[in-house]
Amino acid sequence: MDIITIIISGITGIALGFGIAKIIEKSNISNLIKSAKKEAASILKDANLEAENIKKDKILQAKEKFIELKSEHEQVILARDKKVAEVEKRVRDKESQISNELSKAKKVNDDFEAKTAEYESKIENLEKKQLEVDRLHKSQLQQLEVISGLSAEEAKEQLIEGLKGEAKSKAMSHIQDTIEEAKLTAQQEAKKIIINTIQRVGTEEAVENCVSVFNIESDDVKGRIIGREGRNIRALEAATGVEIIVDDTPEAIILSCFDPVRREIARLALHKLVTDGRIHPARIEEVVAKTTKQIDDEIIEVGKRTVIDLGIHGLHPELIKVVGRMKYRSSYGQNLLQHSREVSKLCGIMAAELGLNVKLAKRAGLLHDIGKVPDAESDLPHALLGMQWAEKYGEKEEVCNAIGAHHDEIEMKSLLSPIIQVCDAISGARPGARRQVLDSYIQRLKDLEEVAYGFNGVKNAYAIQAGRELRVIVESEKVSDENAANLSFEISQKIQTEMTYPGQVKVTVIRETRAVNIAK
Repeated sequence: MDIITIIISGITGIALGFGIAKIIEKSNISNLIKSAKKEAASILKDANLEAENIKKDKILQAKEKFIELKSEHEQVILARDKKVAEVEKRVRDKESQISNELSKAKKVNDDFEAKTAEYESKIENLEKKQLEVDRLHKSQLQQLEVISGLSAEEAKEQLIEGLKGEAKSKAMSHIQDTIEEAKLTAQQEAKKIIINTIQRVGTEEAVENCVSVFNIESDDVKGRIIGREGRNIRALEAATGVEIIVDDTPEAIILSCFDPVRREIARLALHKLVTDGRIHPARIEEVVAKTTKQIDDEIIEVGKRTVIDLGIHGLHPELIKVVGRMKYRSSYGQNLLQHSREVSKLCGIMAAELGLNVKLAKRAGLLHDIGKVPDAESDLPHALLGMQWAEKYGEKEEVCNAIGAHHDEIEMKSLLSPIIQVCDAISGARPGARRQVLDSYIQRLKDLEEVAYGFNGVKNAYAIQAGRELRVIVESEKVSDENAANLSFEISQKIQTEMTYPGQVKVTVIRETRAVNIAK
């Protein structure tokens, strides 16, 4: 029984404990639910408050944005209203101005109509008076015709003839006085312009010579220049066409030639040979060839510097070369380039005084003597030859005419032509500028060379020693040794019969045969 009681008591305790546990569990669950509901209510309340705050913020932002847009809109409207007000004001001003102008125009129109009516009335009165004057004039003419016994036409003719003779006499006297006054004024003005031009341009004058002196350090160099049996000096003379005089003059060698270009080539070539020390025929020919090329380049450079100094632009390259060659030419002993530069400056000054084109005048002045430096001999006068060159290389008609007419070979067609002629005379007329005998001297030397060129087989001819010797280089293939002797005789005879010269002329014919082989 005790066991059963214990078991029952145990079962009852377990059931009772289970029931109590259930009751406690339900109470805890109810508390959790209440707490969760309370927390949810709190969260919902907080969310509502936050939503309300966000709503209020958004409403405030929207109101601020609205106020800002409203303000901007009002400013735009105010600006437009201001512009409209300004436009309306300008329109009102224009209307007022137009109204005033219309009022003035109406007043002017009224005045014009009144003046017109007044003038029409005056014209009508004048016409009436004119008719009356014509009637009285006819009456007076009739009375005068009766008194004088002449008709009106006859009296008019007599009066016209008398007045015509008197007027012609007075007119001739007036014309004569005017012409005399113009001549006097023109002469005075011309003298004034020429004197001012001459005073503003002054250059040193130096007469060109036909001899150059080559200085050497010692007389030992003379022997090397002459070479064995004179072969070096002969090769140098043959290559340059210059007479090289080696005499007793201490430390000097004389180069004689009428052509300044040849003389300069010989001088430079001799300087290079002496400096280098290698002097033999082959080296001489090489140096002379290089020196000739150097002189050609220098001619172009001189031409460029000249046109730049004078401010002349657009000159053809061939004309620039011609200008450069002027440095090595002379006219009556006066350096041709210096003469042309001076004429160019004189022409520019004179053209400026007369109000003409200064650039064209300087251009024509520089080119006026280009016909004196031809590449080949020509039968034309230098003025016409220079004009042909200028036309060929595109110079203007005024410049070409000035070049061709400066010695009156052709008719002058522009005011530049007499200016060039006058300035050329001014430059050449300076004391000491020219030596008159030089031109005929150079022509005689050229004639000597032309005589030699008239024979077959002649390659080169050089008049040297002031025209006392003519050296002729022939082609060995065309002229034999025997023919060389005959050629020398024939040339001397032709010179004797066709030319006039002082003293004697020595004719030397040079024939040289070379055999060249190359060892490989």
